[in-house]
Amino acid sequence: MAPWRLLLHEVIYEADTRAGKFFDVCLLWLIILSVFLVTLESVKDFQFEYKTTFGTLEWVFTGLFLIEYILRIIVVEKPTKYIFSFFGIVDLLAILPSFIEPFVSGTHFLMIVRSLRLLRVYRVLKLGRYLGEAEVLILALNNSRRKIVVFVGFVLVLCFILGSMMYVIEGESQGFTSIPRGVYWAIVTLTTVGYGDITPTTILGQMISALVMIMGYGVLAVPTGMVGVELAKTIPTNTQSCSKCGCENHKDDARFCRICGTDLFPRGTDES
Repeated sequence: MAPWRLLLHEVIYEADTRAGKFFDVCLLWLIILSVFLVTLESVKDFQFEYKTTFGTLEWVFTGLFLIEYILRIIVVEKPTKYIFSFFGIVDLLAILPSFIEPFVSGTHFLMIVRSLRLLRVYRVLKLGRYLGEAEVLILALNNSRRKIVVFVGFVLVLCFILGSMMYVIEGESQGFTSIPRGVYWAIVTLTTVGYGDITPTTILGQMISALVMIMGYGVLAVPTGMVGVELAKTIPTNTQSCSKCGCENHKDDARFCRICGTDLFPRGTDES
């Protein structure tokens, strides 16, 4: 890879140097400002009064994000790794609405998806341990996904049973007009949200409600325990991104890519 591409890769994809950190900080501010702009534009009073200003600024932001997107593709050896990655798709979605808007009305406000790009803040806060903790959490969630899916399935079945019971016990006169309506009540009660738009009035119904609310506290604790167990098994990672295959989540002391073996600190970049 040419030296200039290595340098740009270090600046754009990592935060190990002053230039890289400065780039990410500037990018984050651009994202915040663009999201704020789209939010303001949704207010009708501002929408008509500052329509031209909003339009001009939006194209400025879109142009800057388009340049960044192209640079990210150029500086990696395998562009498809980035293009089809989570952030690659988000980056593309962040600029597409501006080009689609003239043909499909209403897509402009989809640019609020740019807020997802704020997840890059973890690289700016790099301080190793903070990014490491974020990666550890993601890995723990991934490892416990099957348990969580089974648990969520159990909760849904439980809500269906409870909703059906309340439909029979309370009846339509108390707002439980159907089983789906009862299931809605069960979900709201079990998650301890409690909107209060549907409330049981019979003694039996209130007893079940009290039981469901108490169960809600236990239900909230189960996923925490699952993820906590997986957290204890994970290994801290660093911020290095392979310039060849785009692989991330390397161990803190890694010198070479765990997938393709490429040097993570090629000559011309700083190891820190």
